[in-house]
Amino acid sequence: MLNTHISRYVALHRSLGRKYSEQDRMLRQYAAYAEGFGDRHTQVQRIYDWCHTSSSQYVARRRFDTARNFSLFAQAEDSGHEVPPAGVFGRGKRPRPTPTIIEPDQVRAIMTAALDVPPQGTISPYTYHYLFGLLAATGLRISEALALQCNDLVEDGLIVRNGKFGKQRLIALQPSTRQALEAYLALREKHAARGNDLFVTIRGRAPHKVRAHVVFVRLARQLGYRGPTGTAGMRLHDLRHTFAVRSLEACPPDREAIAHHMAGLSVYLGHASVANTYWYLEATPVLLRDIAAASEQLYRGEAA
Repeated sequence: MLNTHISRYVALHRSLGRKYSEQDRMLRQYAAYAEGFGDRHTQVQRIYDWCHTSSSQYVARRRFDTARNFSLFAQAEDSGHEVPPAGVFGRGKRPRPTPTIIEPDQVRAIMTAALDVPPQGTISPYTYHYLFGLLAATGLRISEALALQCNDLVEDGLIVRNGKFGKQRLIALQPSTRQALEAYLALREKHAARGNDLFVTIRGRAPHKVRAHVVFVRLARQLGYRGPTGTAGMRLHDLRHTFAVRSLEACPPDREAIAHHMAGLSVYLGHASVANTYWYLEATPVLLRDIAAASEQLYRGEAA
């Protein structure tokens, strides 16, 4: 019974363009737990008990918020479903990790080190070399880059078909980036690497994104850019962050130009809202200094 409601609930969200895979998995776990006690409706105490089995406070809060939102949906159709009060397991999102701005020479060093990734003599080292280069040059999400197909490289750029929230967009490429991708395709042909995915390993499929993260962190540690296991530091996602920050730093110091640039960058990065793009303004002392100067000027103008 609960699974039937969950299927309709997930289908509703997916019809709005959301993937909703994590929430679907989590709700199925809740249904299995609750139905083990014979529940046919959501029950507040059962939701509490299920959340208390979590491995951490963060997971408990994610479970609770997901189950509560589903309870609201179910109760709208059947008052027999109970809805727990909001915020029982805490509020707020998980804090974003502190980003690292990666310098151009560091990017080059990581790309060079990737050529030594095993197994040598195969396409895999070249895959990581060119994958990391593409992320640095375009600011793509790792999931978007790994979902690229060979025919997504077109005359006008790269077609990103599997963006966040199911959005599709066209990424313009610098001539040097296009030449690099064409060189990689030639290496694929030389190594007889098959498969429709643009970036492939010896199995003919794109590497899993977890594997890409592991390889990147391992290389960063090897080069001294990140501390030992258990310490925070340079991450694969910082390539996207660095791309956005450097793009904003290069923008002319004119309010109208910045507004146009932010709107364009938001579309380029595939953000659902331009508000997500404004977060990058906090990333470097250069940007913060410019914001502070503009704010002071605006204040003085209003105070005069």
